[in-house]
Amino acid sequence: MDILRILDELNEVAVERPKSMLGFVYSGYNREEISMQISKVRASLPQELKQAVTTVRESERILKSASEDATAAIENAGKEAERIVSDAKKEAERMIEQARLQQERMVSESEILKLSKAQSEEIRNAADRDSVQMRRGAEKYALDVLNQLEGVVGKVITTIERGKQDLSRPELPGQKK
Repeated sequence: MDILRILDELNEVAVERPKSMLGFVYSGYNREEISMQISKVRASLPQELKQAVTTVRESERILKSASEDATAAIENAGKEAERIVSDAKKEAERMIEQARLQQERMVSESEILKLSKAQSEEIRNAADRDSVQMRRGAEKYALDVLNQLEGVVGKVITTIERGKQDLSRPELPGQKK
């Protein structure tokens, strides 16, 4: 509904034909005062509308910026997680290769062979554990980044909601924001 039309209807009800529409409610009001208050509301509309447009644009800018920041943070977290996993795989492969080479050198003697097999298995197990720990660390890092991002987006949404509430709160005649 158009705000100017609402003001026209209010003016008609309160100033031009108050007794037929307001009945007992009108008895304590001054027509000229009501008419003056309606005129003040009309005069303040362009500024209020400009402020509303500015607030909406600022909210949209903040939301776009937060979205871009979120996208960048997610991309960075993904790249960091991939790098950590890649490094863990390389380290595991290096450790396995070291174990294999060590095992080949020790093949000549049976006692040394038994020892090398045990050490090789131990190194493989350690490499597997390290790989799992590095992967978990990368996943935790990504989760932490997403949780931080969720907090930022939550604050932006709260700011937007607060702005919307401020804009939708009815004003009483004579009251300033």
